[in-house]
Amino acid sequence: MSNILKALLHHEEVLQFNRFDSEIAWRLGSWIVNKARQEELPIALDITVGGRCLFHYSSNGASLDNVGWIERKKRTVHRFKRSSYYMGRLLADRGRSAQEEFYLDEAVYCFHGGGFPIILKGTGPIGIITVSGLTEKEDHNLAVEGLAWILRKRDQVTPIP
Repeated sequence: MSNILKALLHHEEVLQFNRFDSEIAWRLGSWIVNKARQEELPIALDITVGGRCLFHYSSNGASLDNVGWIERKKRTVHRFKRSSYYMGRLLADRGRSAQEEFYLDEAVYCFHGGGFPIILKGTGPIGIITVSGLTEKEDHNLAVEGLAWILRKRDQVTPIP
C-alpha cells in the first residue's frame, strides 16, 4: 500500500465522531465557509447525513459544475464507505479506471478528492462532507481540515502534500 493511501486511511481512522447532528454540521460548514471566504476560495460545500442535506454553500466563483462534482463524489463515498480521494488513488495505484475495476460509469461516480465520510465511532459512515472547486488534493485537505478542527484533532492529521 502506498504512503498516500496509508495517510488517507489514517484520516478516516482519526476523524470519527461520538455523535453528529445538524448543529455540528452547521458549525463544521460555517468554519469551512469562513476559511474559504478569508482565502477567497471558489468552493461549493455539502454536508449530507442519512440522505438529508444539513448544510450547503456555493461561493461566488463556484459554478453549476461544482454541484455535479459534489453529487458524483457523494455517490462514490456512499458506495465505497471511503473518501473519494482514497478511491481515486487506489485506482491510480492499480492502473485501472473505475469502469475497468468496478464497472462504474465515471459520469455517475467521481474518483477525485473532496468527498469524505462522516463516521460515527462504533457505527461507521453515516454521512458525507463534500468540497468541490479546487484541485482534488485541496478539496480533500479542506474537508479534512474542517473535520480536524471540529473534532479538536488538528495535531493528529497532516494534510496530503
